[in-house]
Amino acid sequence: MKVVIAGAGSVGSSIAKELLSHGHEVLLVDEKPECVGRSDLRGAQWLIGDACELTTLKDARLEEADVVVSATGDDKVNLVVSLLAKSEFGVARTVGRVNNPKNDWMFDDSWGVDVAVNTPRLMTALVEEAVEIGDLVRLLSLQTGVSSLVEFTVPSDSHLTGRTLGSIDWPLDATVVAILRDDAPITPSNDDVIEPGDELFFITTIAAEDELRAVLSPAAARAAAQAAPEPSAAQSPATEVDADPPAVSGTMADGRETTQASQSPSA
Repeated sequence: MKVVIAGAGSVGSSIAKELLSHGHEVLLVDEKPECVGRSDLRGAQWLIGDACELTTLKDARLEEADVVVSATGDDKVNLVVSLLAKSEFGVARTVGRVNNPKNDWMFDDSWGVDVAVNTPRLMTALVEEAVEIGDLVRLLSLQTGVSSLVEFTVPSDSHLTGRTLGSIDWPLDATVVAILRDDAPITPSNDDVIEPGDELFFITTIAAEDELRAVLSPAAARAAAQAAPEPSAAQSPATEVDADPPAVSGTMADGRETTQASQSPSA
């Protein structure tokens, strides 16, 4: 697999090192010549230039890349690189690094981002996963925010203890993808019996998370429902969306304005 990484800082270099160890072809693009030839990145190809410039991306032969990773410390750069990779070079898969959580909403398919990696949010989720037992914890959002990877640690007094996976009426849009038991991963089957301390991992639509939480932990689901504010009686009804959506515009966390025209589906 050929991977082009924009940004050879600590994040980009770490990604490149892992990919090289797995036998993938890696090209790093960075403006700083001093990044070239790092001892721990032997086998990587290098291109010195501005990844936001079309000429640089053409020199990188982006049309031949399987994946483009935007891993710079600047969210604006990461968005531009992802958009150019998709719109100008037709790259199949783009991954964008989110530095400021306030900019997370922009990292979607309208800007050419297939997968957004929000490091601060991921670290928060991992901390919650380490301390939360008996509640559902979202680890990652997948496919531009439609689905998510979630985790549930089974408490000792859970009503699920002793039941098989196949005997539980899971939500239609939630699938058990792995069980972690005694630090060993288990491929789930309908005959697997749930034990206290099991970590259950699910791929689910975000819309189905509340339903899944109700199955896993009815008490936690009731508490969350009670804490949620009631809808205002003056709330206006939803209106139809125009066939041609307006341009998407917004402000980055650093105050810079960005605009991207939304595209209507082709006839």
